Amino acid sequence: MARHPLWNDDFWLLLLQLYLTKPVGVKPLYSRALVSLSLELHIEPKYLYRQLFRLRQKETPRMRRLWADYGDDPRRLKKAVAKVREMNGFNHADAFYAGVTLHESFERMFRPLTAEPRLLPVMLVMILDLYFRLTPITMVADTPEVRQLAKLMGIPPTLVIDVMNVFLFLDPCISRHDSYREELLPACQQIWQQYGNENPEILTAKAAQYKEYFE
Repeated sequence: MARHPLWNDDFWLLLLQLYLTKPVGVKPLYSRALVSLSLELHIEPKYLYRQLFRLRQKETPRMRRLWADYGDDPRRLKKAVAKVREMNGFNHADAFYAGVTLHESFERMFRPLTAEPRLLPVMLVMILDLYFRLTPITMVADTPEVRQLAKLMGIPPTLVIDVMNVFLFLDPCISRHDSYREELLPACQQIWQQYGNENPEILTAKAAQYKEYFE
């Protein structure tokens, strides 16, 4: 696996701490803890996810020493992690990453929408997946699937319907054009362009992965 340009071997300590967080083991790809670390390091979750598997396998002498020194000593690990964060400027992120070209495609997906801070782009993907499994007449706040998804994401069912109404407007197969929240259109349009004409299995798989963030 190619080395990430922002990867630092000191980050193994942060990954070990994440690995040892209960339930101990490799965390799901889009679990909140893994995504939070990705946002902190500006390194996409997929890379850290693969690194967690390398860490588990203890494939190098460095990793075996890491486990021997910190695997059974959470206090020592916590202290070492704090030192790594201090040395690498985590409290001064703007200065630390000055002059570094960051690819923020994954980061944007987990940032609140300016037009509606209760929504993240990943939530739009999950709502779009449900959209394709409902009919327009069932796109109402009382529909069980809508309520279940809203509860998982921690938002009102009416907000899920607000997004679905925008997707109805964008759907070329639907002639129904009720009123919709125009301020949500740009964000929803980006998601529609990416997934609306994509293989539905890809959308469903991605939505299932994003659910890990809210569980």
